[in-house]
Amino acid sequence: MTKSLLKIGAESFLVAALAGLPGQLHAQATNKPTAEKKSAVEKKQTANAEKHPSAHPIRGKLAALDKAAKTITLGKSTYHITPETKITKAGKPATLDDGVLGEYVTGYVKPAEDGKMVAKTLYFGPKPEAKGPEKKKEK
Repeated sequence: MTKSLLKIGAESFLVAALAGLPGQLHAQATNKPTAEKKSAVEKKQTANAEKHPSAHPIRGKLAALDKAAKTITLGKSTYHITPETKITKAGKPATLDDGVLGEYVTGYVKPAEDGKMVAKTLYFGPKPEAKGPEKKKEK
């Protein structure tokens, strides 16, 4: 009797296992195949290609100044000057004519709708000394 109970138990277990197998296979077939993982270099290239120009500060020596086209060049980058651009030199209002090649320039630029980088502020020359209280002398 014990043998027949073990035999029936084993057959029941086998039938249950076979009955559940098609359900498991079906569930695996609906999964999407795993996507290929991109390498770090490919991710960086994709990010750079999709990256749009953004507003940022600029600084460097004035490499070129085109008064007719109203552009300045710092290094390899060219920036456009508009009537809204605030230009200063030595802490006082200035114009594009006040720029000198090789002079240190700082400022802030934003992309225009056409993709050109437009200067919002420009500072020709070194940073002016602060007019605040004098520095404390060391004892």
